[in-house]
Amino acid sequence: MSAKKTALTVVTAALLLPALTAGPVHAAPTPPPDGKGSVKKGAVKEPAPPASMSTVGGVRLGQPGTQVNLGPGAPALPASLTGRSWIVADAESGEVLASHNAHWRLPPASTMKMLFADTVLPSLPKDQVHKVTETELQGVGAGSSLVGVKEDQEYSVHDLWLGVFLMSGNDAVHVLSAMNGGVQKTVADMQAHAEELQALDTHVVSPDGYDSPGQVSSAYDLSLIARSGMQKKDFREYCATGSAQFPGAAKPGEKRPTFGIQNTNRLLTGAHGMTPYKGIAGVKNGTTTMAGSTFTGVAQRGDRKLLVTVMNPSAAGGNSVYEETADLFDWGFAAAGKVKPVGELVPPKSADTTSHGSPAQSHEKTEVPAAAEEESGGGFGTALAVTGGALAVLSGGVFAVNRRWPRRPRSRRATGRD
Repeated sequence: MSAKKTALTVVTAALLLPALTAGPVHAAPTPPPDGKGSVKKGAVKEPAPPASMSTVGGVRLGQPGTQVNLGPGAPALPASLTGRSWIVADAESGEVLASHNAHWRLPPASTMKMLFADTVLPSLPKDQVHKVTETELQGVGAGSSLVGVKEDQEYSVHDLWLGVFLMSGNDAVHVLSAMNGGVQKTVADMQAHAEELQALDTHVVSPDGYDSPGQVSSAYDLSLIARSGMQKKDFREYCATGSAQFPGAAKPGEKRPTFGIQNTNRLLTGAHGMTPYKGIAGVKNGTTTMAGSTFTGVAQRGDRKLLVTVMNPSAAGGNSVYEETADLFDWGFAAAGKVKPVGELVPPKSADTTSHGSPAQSHEKTEVPAAAEEESGGGFGTALAVTGGALAVLSGGVFAVNRRWPRRPRSRRATGRD
């Protein structure tokens, strides 16, 4: 099925990510293993964060606990937050308004698919058609979230990306990985891209986010990755799509059937009792046994655009990660201009042409037990337009986009259930 024939439910909103200023980049010391002790959240014992974490983006971001500088008139942070790690950042300037264990390296679940898409999406033409083989589906983990890709059936790249973004389909991820040269090559590509983005807490083992030993990321890194992804027109439109039609199994002599799929992002769709968050425009949710629930979202209110990531809240209920994200969005919009930033989302290495301090160091592997992933969901969507310094939203949900990362002048110093 071609891109033109797919029905996309999209409600348009505008998000502008103008030129990113390359600010100070701090050294990222090798993070020690997560703390052996534990702390209590109510009646539940939780692992303690490492005493020392990466300082990419600012020294305060490497400190355990909540980091915030409340100014006059700034609201207090929500009292109900239970996430092991979270971050609130301005999507345009990159300023981090508040954070909690921002660089704690934790299993990311399907939010890892943001890095997969940001890495692979530009290399595969969306109208390319591929016939799926049995081998391409053999590596999909038990209990994975699936969109329903079948062997010996043909799918366009566009179809497969809808399966990735809406249903978090690990089957679609594995087929696209095969088209990209295989899972191992794709993992290597993703790792290289993470390091280019300075997402140095991230260690990729599986392209789909399926829990694997050593696979970790952080709230800080997931926000960097989402910010990069939102610079891409197709990425924005896919993650803001609420529902679409996906190809079923073709039968000889009959028109190929389709079936409906819905986005599993509950702040986008309002599924499972959630109220859709006004101005939400993506990006990705995830749940696995080891990761718990994770979510990275982007939203706009007035001229303000925020990124929020929440990892593994301990509060009961399947909506807790969405509720805490919504609370942090509300806080961030109310606090903007009334807090002093505690750090920044750094630009990619290729855009950071002036070094400040020691070079950022790469990640080290952290062991994490393996487990399986599941999904659920429903919905409608909000789309974004991003252009390098100028906003352009055209009629009918069509967007003019000029993706650019700014480059500073070189100085003489070489300086689950979703």
